[in-house]
Amino acid sequence: MTRELATDAPFSQVLDLTELTTTDAETGRYAGVIAPTWTIGPKVHGGTMVAATAAAATRWLTEADESLARMAPIAASTDFLGAPDPGEVEYAVHLRKKGRQICLADVDLIQNGRTLVRTAFTFGHLDSAETRWSGPDTDMAAAPVDEAFRYSADSPMGKIVHVSQGAHMVIDPTWGEFLRGETGPPRLRLWIRPFDGDEADPRTRAAFAMMAADISPPVPMNLGHFGWSPTVQMTTYLRRIPAPGWLRVIATAREVGERMFDEDHLVIDSTGAVVAQSRQLALIPAAR
Repeated sequence: MTRELATDAPFSQVLDLTELTTTDAETGRYAGVIAPTWTIGPKVHGGTMVAATAAAATRWLTEADESLARMAPIAASTDFLGAPDPGEVEYAVHLRKKGRQICLADVDLIQNGRTLVRTAFTFGHLDSAETRWSGPDTDMAAAPVDEAFRYSADSPMGKIVHVSQGAHMVIDPTWGEFLRGETGPPRLRLWIRPFDGDEADPRTRAAFAMMAADISPPVPMNLGHFGWSPTVQMTTYLRRIPAPGWLRVIATAREVGERMFDEDHLVIDSTGAVVAQSRQLALIPAAR
């Protein structure tokens, strides 16, 4: 497989897979490409890899049984064995359980013959009706406020977070003390929205919400800890298909320790519904 690496590739390209031949009837194999747009620094963004592997698992599940096409990856447990570079990747999908309510599948993301990311997926049916109960309302505006920090390609953040070249991304300055050279609690809030072409398809919006559940800068930045914060393990939940429009992302930590910190993401769509969540354990960089 050889594909051109576009620098301005839409998010939908991440989900565009080509089936590969295999001698193992129990394993689905697909090829894909992740463009440099979907990287943090030189390496592929973790949430993008979760969304891409979810697309491979969905494809194999549907091809195994068309009656399961309405199911979606409602939970993903991801371990990062290595850090893939942008470019060509392969996905190996193993269906572990097939049921009417719940299906299970494992996916390996492979690059240059090495498995670099391993994700266990739980498939089920997404919520679509009105919620029976929801937690306290957030005071975060549904769309970016005028004074918000907007990523740009020539800004210090934009030069590192290349994902901002593939989607609209804005940081809420009221929680982003590090932007002013100050310190504050380990928490951040962002707005993110796919470009127009990626917003039309509901399945792409759902995959984008899974990606957005890992989009915040590491919250210890508000404590003065800057640098690479490699994720040890991440669990992602997809709750419903987002409505078109801005997604609100609220990132918080319960504890920032000597070596590790936890970070939770809550993703809310333009209607105020929770569409995705995540929790990850990551390594903290040394303070400057």
